[in-house]
Amino acid sequence: MADDADETDETDGPGDGGSVPMVWALAVRAVELGPPFAELIVEIGPALFAAFVDNAVDSGFVLAAGEPPATTAVVELAGSALVRLVMVGGRQAWEPASDVLASPGWLTAAAGRRAVVVLVVPPGTWPPGLMDLDPAAGAELLTRSLESARAAGAVLHGTAGYRRYEG
Repeated sequence: MADDADETDETDGPGDGGSVPMVWALAVRAVELGPPFAELIVEIGPALFAAFVDNAVDSGFVLAAGEPPATTAVVELAGSALVRLVMVGGRQAWEPASDVLASPGWLTAAAGRRAVVVLVVPPGTWPPGLMDLDPAAGAELLTRSLESARAAGAVLHGTAGYRRYEG
């Protein structure tokens, strides 16, 4: 899966009194040919998952098989901080509840391709205790969990634009 995991936000979502867990993770994936890809992995809790998936599908995301398609989604950053994921032609925006900071390698990958591969995973995909593991064991556990969700047909993916937040 990811070669280099960056900052992660395991927080509560907006407007539901803290009952909507959200996980936002940034990673860099090396490829055999060409520059690496910046990835954003998003897991939204059950209460908002259907709405998030509807926004993703309306933006052009598809089941994760083959190459991720171009979408109308845009990942916005201010400095090295992820600000939000904008979907549905700018009509919907999803924001992490606390800072998610990108590494210089992630920023370089995103700027180099002018795009970010976004993975939308179902609730419960993020392994419990992942952040307590050493990086190699954590990457392996996350890879297995993501591959299991992908094999079950539960992961959406797409390529989002990348821009600096002007807001």
